[in-house]
Amino acid sequence: MTITAPAPRSLREARVALAGLSAVFLFEMLDNSILNVALPTIGRELHASTVALQWVTGAYAVVFGGLMLLFGATADRFGRRRIMLLGLLLLGAASLATAFVTTAEQLIVVRGLMGVAAAMTTPGSMALAFRLFERDSLRVRAMTLISTVGLIGLAIGPTAGGLVLAIAPWQVLLLVNVPIAALAVVGVRTGIAADEPSDLRRDPMDVLGAVLGTATIVLALVAPTLFVDEGSGSWAPWTATAAAVAGGTLFVLRERSARHPLLDLRLVAHPLVAGGLAYKAAAGLATAGLGYLVTLQLQLDRGWSPAMAAVGMLPQVVVLVAGGAFVDPFVRRVGLERAAWLSATAVVAGLGVYGLLGTFGYAWIAVALVLVAAGMRVVGVVAGVNVLRGLPKDRTTIGAALVDTASEVTSGAGIAITGTILATAVTGTIAASAWSARQTAQFEQAATIAGLTLTAVSAALVGWAILRTHRYARDGEPGASLITST
Repeated sequence: MTITAPAPRSLREARVALAGLSAVFLFEMLDNSILNVALPTIGRELHASTVALQWVTGAYAVVFGGLMLLFGATADRFGRRRIMLLGLLLLGAASLATAFVTTAEQLIVVRGLMGVAAAMTTPGSMALAFRLFERDSLRVRAMTLISTVGLIGLAIGPTAGGLVLAIAPWQVLLLVNVPIAALAVVGVRTGIAADEPSDLRRDPMDVLGAVLGTATIVLALVAPTLFVDEGSGSWAPWTATAAAVAGGTLFVLRERSARHPLLDLRLVAHPLVAGGLAYKAAAGLATAGLGYLVTLQLQLDRGWSPAMAAVGMLPQVVVLVAGGAFVDPFVRRVGLERAAWLSATAVVAGLGVYGLLGTFGYAWIAVALVLVAAGMRVVGVVAGVNVLRGLPKDRTTIGAALVDTASEVTSGAGIAITGTILATAVTGTIAASAWSARQTAQFEQAATIAGLTLTAVSAALVGWAILRTHRYARDGEPGASLITST
């Protein structure tokens, strides 16, 4: 007879486990932000081309996004803790291999392996945090803590990377993942019990569904990059987009007909799941698209230096990091459902402010950054909790993988939308050092169009999610109750 340990009654009781899970999310957030600073140095030392440098970061993102659903389904069958520990061991080994890299191609392979490790571990951090506690209030607080640690890593990554490069070789920036992985292994292995067999799925893996799903997501992540790099006049991005649509159609048909589907679409249609994914998609679209637009606007249109542009993005960074202290009190006060739609509405409002007023001065840009960051800070946690609340226990990790995949794909779409509009509207080279008055006017018009387009798409996603979840709560189905103070 198996005796199940009681669920922790506070974050303090789960501090070892939360330290491990926070280390996992820290790796995901810190990794790309700290590496981007080193790309020029890597290019010089490894004699890498522009395309090779792009794939140093792109290989990680594409593999990470493409494999999350597959490893989410695998973890729900073979154990979330087990898959996470294997992923952490792979992360440590791949990071150590950086010390022996001598060519750009070798580094791309290492980055791809790190993407595999991230796909094995990142969804599990949300799933295990959710399963660790029984009360939704503690789940919200735990996910807020984990995400805050990751966002701190994202914020300090560029500065820390620059300081390290001043005194050490670039390989050190990836070797730092080794102690992070070790900390995560200790925390997860010590603080989290192995999965109960009764909480795992027993049906066979849908291999064909996994192949189709992975191919669709990979193509959906590659297509935006092709739109930005080659423009809407090239055949390559349209071919990749068409292939992604075809793959997605075949995936849906497969999942509807399979006896044991990789992703049960009936569960995805659950109001809490569908609404949470729509909220997360809107936030991903807004954050990536706005960040891309503002970065270009400050440096190219306003002529700010990269350092000044980084300072200009500080309102967003400050809200993302410091806002964690306000997530739990806000959710306690208004409840999960209302917190979701209020925060998602703030994201849309921020985009609207930028689209309508962003060309009238930096103050409006700062307001837009603050609104989007504040909304994303809350909806990022609440949407994930709602998705997992709407799924059975044996679908926890694939649910978390769905949340991360929705964010990854829509982030790429946000950049693709803005990049395509800018490339179409602005004549000449957008990165030219001196713009004509005509190019300035074209850019500002294109930024307005792009901002309002993102606003419209995000508003449609949020509006649909509000209607879906409101009807669910109104009908009084189980799980619709709001969080209560504890």
